[in-house]
Amino acid sequence: MLFGLAATADAIPPEAAPASTSSTEGMGANPARQAVRLFLCGDVMTGRGIDQIMRHPGDPRLHEPFVKSAKEYVAIAEQASGPIPRQVQPAYVWGDALAELDRLRPDARIVNLETAVTTANEPWPGKGIHYRMHPTNVACLSAAKIDCCTLGNNHVLDWGRDGLAETIATLHAAGLRTAGAGADEREARAPAVITLPGGGRILVFAFGSPSSGIPPGWAARGRRAGVSELDESQPTAVSQVARDVRGAKRAGDLVVASIHWGDNWGYEVTGEQQRLARGLVDEAAVDVVFGHSSHHPRPVEVHRGKLILYGCGDFLNDYEGIGGHEYYRPELGFMYLPDLDAASGRLRRLVLVPTCIRGFRVNRARTGDAEWLQEMMTREGRALGTRLEKASTGEFELRWEPDDRR
Repeated sequence: MLFGLAATADAIPPEAAPASTSSTEGMGANPARQAVRLFLCGDVMTGRGIDQIMRHPGDPRLHEPFVKSAKEYVAIAEQASGPIPRQVQPAYVWGDALAELDRLRPDARIVNLETAVTTANEPWPGKGIHYRMHPTNVACLSAAKIDCCTLGNNHVLDWGRDGLAETIATLHAAGLRTAGAGADEREARAPAVITLPGGGRILVFAFGSPSSGIPPGWAARGRRAGVSELDESQPTAVSQVARDVRGAKRAGDLVVASIHWGDNWGYEVTGEQQRLARGLVDEAAVDVVFGHSSHHPRPVEVHRGKLILYGCGDFLNDYEGIGGHEYYRPELGFMYLPDLDAASGRLRRLVLVPTCIRGFRVNRARTGDAEWLQEMMTREGRALGTRLEKASTGEFELRWEPDDRR
């Protein structure tokens, strides 16, 4: 994902219901080892302007064509949304999401962290946008009790391999697991392992695609540090992931494949993306495909009972006040909370909590905004056999048709 004043694209230049039909009221109770509830969301970018409002802001100097200080992004946001506090507590940026997480009690919390966490000062040459958060501000991730940060994206090496090393070391020191980038190819491709209370594991594999704007030199190769690369246009992509999964998966494990791919704007799911996502389910024993990079949510599919999120949008960023793509409402997004059958990984239910970025924090979306999201996701999901239905407590639940009825 790339977003600055100089550029807004990331390329540099009867229906079947879920198995559980209960309402979202009472979602706090997960029967042990019968269902596993995850929290997934769109890209989390806590760098640049957001870093500047935290308790330990880093060096604000930028190397963008037009904006030279991260403080300018704070000023732009305040022009659009009003005053934003400074020296905020670590939990501030999560806003209403924290209460929702306390209420819905996911068993594991997984986010795509789209910023370097570093004090490095040498930006990646030739790259127009560079995100970073000061390492001391890592408490903002701990405040949301995040279990795993996926790093296979096009901003984790914005400040070079030294910045990547500091990012990983800082996250690990804070007790956060990582996947998708590492000190060498083996480490970059290894899954994060989340052990569940009462037994069972979630394996999180993370990959970044060149289609999201990841520079060619970022791929981890042999002993070279970098990102775990996965190219949906290559016919070997599925078998590549299948080998990784076979090497790590044990009986009873659930597998999440995080993929940073595709354009920033538009609702189209490409044929290459769909072939890869379905292939990961069919041949690589993946239970959830967790796709991201687009600046707005894209449609959802359930393939052979397994959840495919083609694009989760942006969950947190410093883009407030930057215009140009208002049609897509990029400030709106979702908290995605799938319930997976613990034995099979099949989707039992998917709850989507509508959100809105305002004041550099996550807010519960207002009624009209939530209705816009529902209409859009239902319209765009029609070809994939999915739609959103409003629940009594204001969230949405996914409804889907079985594969043979599409």
